[in-house]
Formats: sequence, C-alpha cells, structure tokens
Amino acid sequence: MRFFFPDSQDQVDPGFDFITEERDPYRVRQRDDLYAHEVFDPPPFDGLLVSKAIVDGYSDGSAGKYTAAQRLRLYREHARRFFRLDRSRGSLKIMGDCGAFSYINEDKPPYTVDEVVGFYHDCEFDYGISVDHVIFSPNPLATPVHQDDDQLRRWQERQDLTLTLASEFWNACKGHRVGFTPLGVAQGWSPESYADSVAQLQRIGYDRIALGGMVPYKTREIIGCLKAIEDVREPATELHLLGVSRHEDIPTFAQLGVRSFDSTSPFRQAFKDERNNYYTFGGAYVALRVPQVEGNLKLRKRIAAGEVDQRLALTRERQALQLLREYDSGHATLEETWQALQSYSLLWDTKDRGEAYRRTLNDRPWRDCDCALCRALGIDIAIFRGTERNKRRGFHNLYVFRQRLQAQLGEDPS
Repeated sequence: MRFFFPDSQDQVDPGFDFITEERDPYRVRQRDDLYAHEVFDPPPFDGLLVSKAIVDGYSDGSAGKYTAAQRLRLYREHARRFFRLDRSRGSLKIMGDCGAFSYINEDKPPYTVDEVVGFYHDCEFDYGISVDHVIFSPNPLATPVHQDDDQLRRWQERQDLTLTLASEFWNACKGHRVGFTPLGVAQGWSPESYADSVAQLQRIGYDRIALGGMVPYKTREIIGCLKAIEDVREPATELHLLGVSRHEDIPTFAQLGVRSFDSTSPFRQAFKDERNNYYTFGGAYVALRVPQVEGNLKLRKRIAAGEVDQRLALTRERQALQLLREYDSGHATLEETWQALQSYSLLWDTKDRGEAYRRTLNDRPWRDCDCALCRALGIDIAIFRGTERNKRRGFHNLYVFRQRLQAQLGEDPS
C-alpha cells in the first residue's frame, strides 16, 4: 500500500531559533528549507501528489500556491530535482492530478487534456491522473427513489464529462508516448455509479484507476462503493483513493483492490483540528496553544476594543512559554505551568481546553517518541504557535501515521 502526500509547498526552516523566534537573514526558502522527506530517514510516505491547480492556478486568473519563479523552476528542473527526491532513502514517486476539488463549483474543468498531459510530461511525473470533475453526493448509499431528478441529471453530466476526458487523456498519452503511467478517474454518486465508471475506464484501457469525490464519505460508504466496484474490477486493476486516509480501515480497502491513497489529514490535523493535534501510536493529544499576541486575531480585536491590556497579554504570553520550557526540563511543576497556560488562554480562547492541556502536560508524549523532531525539540513540538512549530508537528504526525499504517498492514517499519 503506497501513501502519497499532497504537496502544498510545506517546508520547515532548519535554522529557525525557537527561543528568539528569528531566522537566518540569508535564508532562501526554497533552497534552505526542508521537506518532510528530507527531515526523516526513511521518509514518512511513498511519494508526493502534485496538483496542477496548486502549481499553475487557473486560466481565469486564480493563483496557485507557487510563485512564478517556483513554477518556472519546476518546469525547468523537473519534479525529481525540484523536490530533491534523490536526497531521500527509498524510491519516492511523483503523482500528478488536476486538483478537482479546487474548481468543484465551475461548470467544467479549467484545463484541457493537452494542457494536463503537457504538465505531467514536462515535469517528468511518474503517474498522471486524467482530467476530472468532482461529483458531490452527500449520501452515496441512498436509494435512487430518494434522489432528486435534476441533481441526478447534473451528476450524470459530470460523470459523462469525466469519462469523455479520461478517454481523450488515454488517447493523448498513447499518442505522445508519455513517460508517465496514466490513471483514469472514476467519479460517482452511489456504489452502482462508481462501479459503472470503473467498468467503462477498464474498457478504455486503464488498469490503474483513481476514485474521486470520496473525501466527505463515511467509511461504510467508501466500503459500499468498493464492494460494488469489486464486482466489475478486473484482477490486474489497481485502485487509488483520492484524499482518503483512514489508516484503521486500510486492510479492508486493500482487500477490495486499493493499492495506494493520498491524504493531507495527518499533517493538517496538527494545526486545523480542535483537539487531535499531536499523534501517538495509540491516539492523539491536544497541542498547547500559545499564539503570538500580534498574530492572534481574536486577541488583537480584544486589545483594540480596550477589553485586554496589551502589556498584560505580552506578559502572560512570555510567562506561558517560559514555564512550558521549565516544566519540560524539570524546573517547574505541572500545576504552575498549567495555570500560566490557562491564564493566557483566558484572554483569547472561548473554548475550555483545560483538562486536555493537563493531559498533554501530564503525559508528555513527546518524550516517548523516537522521531527526529521530538528528540530535537522536546515540548516545542507540542506548542501550537506559528508555522515552524505547527508544520513540524504535522511532519511528526506523518511519521506516526506511517507507523500506524505499517502496523495495520503488517509491514516491516525499516
């Protein structure tokens, strides 16, 4: 089972000073900052997923996340050199897609088949996913009689368009003799419609098929679709789940033909989730939130409104950080550290995380982790504050997620 991590130019600065929170003035982000596969040996995934929408944006002026210089360098140097994959142990692969969720509200995809084939070919990707249009079905297991006729018609139109584009993509790949392996995309709104899409893609010639639109599905809904697909899937056909992780269900997915998947969830939960920010092998902990006074919108509004004294906020912020470090080194008690954290939180946070904070402080899970980041940073890996700490915690989560995945599949972690 191969795990691909979607790229969004997420890197960390190895020279960042966690005490002064300053950077090297001569740092060049793309040159000096590190990807997760450069931080960990071996890397915590099998490859990267790179979306055209992230790199190029749209022809209507919507910007991607790459600067013009980064985009040009990717095309000039090609993906393997741009992402410095050769610095990692193991054979990391690059998969390309269009980023269909980013244009879900458009009437049709903003890219032509030739543009997408050119993107994959010019960047020298290993795999390329056909142009598709997401179908959003809130209840894929609903019976047809409970579905709106107009909605069904719109879904059918999107599926037909996706299959037409997949056929054109297949022909373009064969005609140009591209260096990447093409994957067709199956879009659907029910188990039966997904199975029909897979059957048609196999008739076109695809033996690698990506299943799109399943990100919001519950596990039982995904399994329901996979079981229907199993009835039509040819033995040689391999499935890829777009945007779906669910490590505890991976063995079941594998039995139903899934051979790879991609997901940002382990990384994004480090700073997007309300509670499950720091992964452990058996669960997760809330991160200890100590945001910068200047960078916290809620606190800045309260200060501007005269509800909070700025000097008081700065003092409590510094006290919380100091006591967290002293606690980790054995020079402060849990209670006084917790009190300092709570005192600062009360100035800006409407949610009561007191007991969750106490659990994190009491268990000190970073001390039980053998990843390079936890060993180097100590408690800073569990502090929710700024991009350098938050992304490192996301990288840690990828490391733990990979361990969980290997345990589920009975794989050798080495």
